[in-house]
Amino acid sequence: MNLTLKVWRQKSANSPGRFQDHTARNVMPDMSFLEMLDVVNEELAERGEEPIAFDSDCREGICGACSLVINGIPHGGNAGTATCQLHMRHFHDGQTITIEPWRARAFPPVKDLVVDRSAFDRIIQSGGFVSVNTGGTPDANALPIPKVDQELAMDAAACIGCGACVAACKNASAMLFVAAKVQHLALLPQGKVEANRRVLSMVEAMDAEGFGACSVTGSCEAVCPKQISLDFISRMNRDYLKA
Repeated sequence: MNLTLKVWRQKSANSPGRFQDHTARNVMPDMSFLEMLDVVNEELAERGEEPIAFDSDCREGICGACSLVINGIPHGGNAGTATCQLHMRHFHDGQTITIEPWRARAFPPVKDLVVDRSAFDRIIQSGGFVSVNTGGTPDANALPIPKVDQELAMDAAACIGCGACVAACKNASAMLFVAAKVQHLALLPQGKVEANRRVLSMVEAMDAEGFGACSVTGSCEAVCPKQISLDFISRMNRDYLKA
């Protein structure tokens, strides 16, 4: 199938951007969205034109690098799907697809569809870790953890830090991301020692980066490729008030 792409092109952070039309030809239904962009870039390179800049890494829905807003929805709108897992069979011949970068003050543009998401790294550096003695590995049953807590912690740890929650939120809030990173540690015994310091420092870092406040619209949960629950935000808020 053949598609018309309206792609945001921007040479640098300080230059103005605009939408530019590109044609994706002979697209196979089993291609991923990023593979389709690869084909378009190959044609652009053959013509001596500047390829479309976009982020990608693992292409397995793990790294969170594939940060694209497709037809107004981060990652394209398929539940539990990152952009690299979105296949072209969800589109039809002759369709026009609009492709934009994440848009948030805390995610400044770099080039075309690439934004700087290092704000997330700085939030993690402020407290998203556990300070423990990493000596010999203890036996698996040495520290029993209730099954409910274990499953909740694993659900929170599934967050890949892609930033779709920020891109979808009308306030550009990072609460879902921060809540997941706080709670996957706070729910486990190893993380409880530093729980108060962690939640205070990570929320403070989030605010300092310029992310907006949460108004509980649920848009973040709706677009999250790992379907992180809003419940983690409630848990983090309770922990923050206690701290």
